[in-house]
Amino acid sequence: MHEWIVENCGTSANKCMACGKCSAACPAFAHMDYGPHHMVALLRNGGTPNTLATANTLWECASCHTCEQRCPRGVSPMRIIEAARQWVVRQQNNDHLVPEEVENPQVPQQLLVSGFRKYRG
Repeated sequence: MHEWIVENCGTSANKCMACGKCSAACPAFAHMDYGPHHMVALLRNGGTPNTLATANTLWECASCHTCEQRCPRGVSPMRIIEAARQWVVRQQNNDHLVPEEVENPQVPQQLLVSGFRKYRG
Protein backbone atom coordinates (compact mmCIF):
# COMPACT_ATOMS: atom_id res chain seq x y z
CA MET A 1 0.00 0.00 0.00
CA HIS A 2 2.68 2.48 1.05
CA GLU A 3 4.56 2.20 -2.22
CA TRP A 4 1.36 2.45 -4.27
CA ILE A 5 0.35 5.67 -2.49
CA VAL A 6 3.81 7.19 -2.95
CA GLU A 7 3.71 6.38 -6.67
CA ASN A 8 0.14 7.61 -7.23
CA CYS A 9 -0.35 10.62 -4.96
CA GLY A 10 1.56 13.13 -7.10
CA THR A 11 3.15 14.93 -4.16
CA SER A 12 6.31 14.49 -2.10
CA ALA A 13 5.77 13.73 1.57
CA ASN A 14 9.50 14.21 2.14
CA LYS A 15 9.18 17.97 1.62
CA CYS A 16 6.83 18.29 4.64
CA MET A 17 8.31 20.11 7.62
CA ALA A 18 5.36 19.25 9.91
CA CYS A 19 4.41 22.87 10.54
CA GLY A 20 0.74 21.95 10.88
CA LYS A 21 -0.60 24.78 8.71
CA CYS A 22 -2.53 22.26 6.65
CA SER A 23 -4.29 20.82 9.69
CA ALA A 24 -4.96 24.25 11.18
CA ALA A 25 -6.75 25.32 7.99
CA CYS A 26 -8.64 22.06 7.42
CA PRO A 27 -12.41 22.49 7.84
CA ALA A 28 -12.81 18.78 8.73
CA PHE A 29 -9.86 18.52 11.14
CA ALA A 30 -12.04 18.26 14.26
CA HIS A 31 -13.63 15.07 12.89
CA MET A 32 -10.41 13.34 11.83
CA ASP A 33 -8.46 10.81 13.85
CA TYR A 34 -5.27 11.91 12.05
CA GLY A 35 -4.90 15.46 10.78
CA PRO A 36 -3.61 16.14 7.26
CA HIS A 37 -0.04 16.70 8.50
CA HIS A 38 -0.24 13.43 10.48
CA MET A 39 -1.21 11.53 7.31
CA VAL A 40 1.81 13.01 5.54
CA ALA A 41 4.03 12.01 8.47
CA LEU A 42 2.58 8.47 8.48
CA LEU A 43 3.38 8.10 4.80
CA ARG A 44 6.84 9.63 5.12
CA ASN A 45 7.72 7.43 8.09
CA GLY A 46 6.43 4.23 6.48
CA GLY A 47 3.16 4.01 8.41
CA THR A 48 1.58 0.61 8.46
CA PRO A 49 -1.01 -0.06 5.77
CA ASN A 50 -3.57 -0.85 8.45
CA THR A 51 -3.10 2.56 10.09
CA LEU A 52 -3.47 4.42 6.81
CA ALA A 53 -6.34 2.26 5.54
CA THR A 54 -8.45 2.40 8.69
CA ALA A 55 -8.10 6.12 9.39
CA ASN A 56 -11.44 7.90 9.31
CA THR A 57 -9.48 10.82 7.86
CA LEU A 58 -9.82 9.14 4.47
CA TRP A 59 -13.57 9.60 4.57
CA GLU A 60 -13.73 12.90 6.48
CA CYS A 61 -11.48 14.76 4.03
CA ALA A 62 -13.60 17.06 1.88
CA SER A 63 -10.94 17.25 -0.87
CA CYS A 64 -11.22 21.03 -0.74
CA HIS A 65 -7.46 21.64 -1.38
CA THR A 66 -7.21 24.04 1.60
CA CYS A 67 -4.32 22.02 3.04
CA GLU A 68 -2.50 22.17 -0.28
CA GLN A 69 -3.01 25.93 -0.55
CA ARG A 70 -1.67 26.54 2.96
CA CYS A 71 1.47 24.42 2.67
CA PRO A 72 4.61 26.58 2.39
CA ARG A 73 6.45 23.71 0.69
CA GLY A 74 3.83 22.67 -1.85
CA VAL A 75 2.95 19.33 -0.25
CA SER A 76 -0.62 18.17 -0.80
CA PRO A 77 -1.96 16.11 2.10
CA MET A 78 -5.26 15.93 0.23
CA ARG A 79 -3.60 14.05 -2.63
CA ILE A 80 -2.06 11.59 -0.17
CA ILE A 81 -5.43 11.09 1.50
CA GLU A 82 -7.14 10.65 -1.88
CA ALA A 83 -4.53 8.10 -2.99
CA ALA A 84 -5.00 6.13 0.25
CA ARG A 85 -8.78 6.32 -0.22
CA GLN A 86 -8.44 4.99 -3.78
CA TRP A 87 -6.23 2.14 -2.56
CA VAL A 88 -8.85 1.12 0.02
CA VAL A 89 -11.67 1.32 -2.54
CA ARG A 90 -9.66 -0.73 -5.03
CA GLN A 91 -9.01 -3.42 -2.43
CA GLN A 92 -12.71 -3.63 -1.58
CA ASN A 93 -13.69 -3.91 -5.24
CA ASN A 94 -10.77 -6.03 -6.40
CA ASP A 95 -9.50 -3.25 -8.69
CA HIS A 96 -11.90 -4.27 -11.44
CA LEU A 97 -13.93 -2.24 -13.89
CA VAL A 98 -14.41 -3.50 -17.42
CA PRO A 99 -15.55 -0.97 -20.07
CA GLU A 100 -18.03 -3.45 -21.52
CA GLU A 101 -19.76 -3.72 -18.13
CA VAL A 102 -20.58 -0.01 -17.90
CA GLU A 103 -24.36 -0.03 -18.24
CA ASN A 104 -25.09 3.61 -19.02
CA PRO A 105 -22.52 5.16 -21.35
CA GLN A 106 -24.68 8.33 -21.48
CA VAL A 107 -23.08 9.68 -18.30
CA PRO A 108 -20.59 12.56 -18.48
CA GLN A 109 -17.16 11.56 -19.74
CA GLN A 110 -15.53 12.96 -16.62
CA LEU A 111 -17.49 10.46 -14.52
CA LEU A 112 -16.35 7.55 -16.69
CA VAL A 113 -12.71 8.67 -16.60
CA SER A 114 -12.87 9.09 -12.82
CA GLY A 115 -14.36 5.61 -12.42
CA PHE A 116 -11.65 4.02 -14.57
CA ARG A 117 -8.91 5.84 -12.65
CA LYS A 118 -10.26 4.54 -9.36
CA TYR A 119 -11.10 0.98 -10.38
CA ARG A 120 -8.51 0.08 -13.00
CA GLY A 121 -4.78 -0.50 -12.59
